[in-house]
Amino acid sequence: MAGYADHVRRYLSPLLGHLLLAEVAVAHVEEMFQVITREHQAAGRRLSAATLDRIRATLRAALNAALRAGLVEENPASLVALPPTRRPRAVVWTAARVQHWRKTGERPAVAVWTAAQTAQFLDAIVPYRLYAVYHVIALRGLRGEAAGLRWCDLDLEEGTAVICRQLQRRDGRLTVGPPKTAHSTHVIALDRTTIAALRAHRSRQQAEAAAHGEGYRDSGYVFTNLNGDPVALGRLTHVFQKLIAEHDVPPIRLHDLRHGAATMALAAGVQLKVVQEMLGHSSIVLTADTYTSVLPEVAHPAAEQTATHLLRAAGMVPGTTRRRGRALARRQHPTWGHTRTGLVRRRATSRRPALAGPRPRARPPGRLRSDAAVSAA
Repeated sequence: MAGYADHVRRYLSPLLGHLLLAEVAVAHVEEMFQVITREHQAAGRRLSAATLDRIRATLRAALNAALRAGLVEENPASLVALPPTRRPRAVVWTAARVQHWRKTGERPAVAVWTAAQTAQFLDAIVPYRLYAVYHVIALRGLRGEAAGLRWCDLDLEEGTAVICRQLQRRDGRLTVGPPKTAHSTHVIALDRTTIAALRAHRSRQQAEAAAHGEGYRDSGYVFTNLNGDPVALGRLTHVFQKLIAEHDVPPIRLHDLRHGAATMALAAGVQLKVVQEMLGHSSIVLTADTYTSVLPEVAHPAAEQTATHLLRAAGMVPGTTRRRGRALARRQHPTWGHTRTGLVRRRATSRRPALAGPRPRARPPGRLRSDAAVSAA
């Protein structure tokens, strides 16, 4: 809701507010986007296709309401052509990519750490007073809701947390609002390490309150400043970037910790539906399409399985450049032989046992014994 209000205040009212509702046409909307683009370019500010698309979505929602009320005959915002939006896919900071970044400074738009890099970072920042917030985001995939957590939302005995609010800075002050979507209000499970981190954080917070004295404000929030006021998400983002620079790990955004949480969960074998619930997504398609980068340890078995399937089809021995021999195929076919009872199937073997001795010659069926053999009998 705050994003919609911001679009109305910054773009829609100044550029379309002089028109009557029924006068708004496609040409007016196209001109509005041209003005927005020119203003950003003149100020040297980046304007993505996704931002333009979100502004159009705000206008389109308002005009759809007018359309349902019979105030307009069409929705011009739906007819405006904008540049296609391409959601950047998260890539993993592999060793080769880290080496390239250190050499050239080039970094992906969206990147996630490996499990080892995440563990290295968390281990390095344990002494920091707000360590627990980064631990929670990295393991449970929270976003702005992390700043909105209150102690009454946590049940450390049962290991659960209710995600029901977020803090955002508007007009220079913190405001409380609901999570991003209706489905974002959900309950998440807390693992033992996260519970331990939160218990240690609560003890530290109580010690800070006692040291601060009467001026301490008990806001009830989990993550606070030294005076007890809730800490803003922007502050957490700023500190996160400083910690990254101090501990010499590949750069990522704070929100990328959320991407990494989903990726590591999938690498650990967690089902996609469970990851969807952990992130608070309304659709499993959104989870699969947006937050699931493939870690090397997940991709390697898939690559090996594909190669093995192809090599078997080509008659190759997996893991080598040797072709399968034909002896195996010959051994799998039965042979035929003569016995006293006639023609029978014999099981084929590659070689006779060493102690079997010479095989007796089979007498053709119907052949009579010699006279000497008859008299001997």
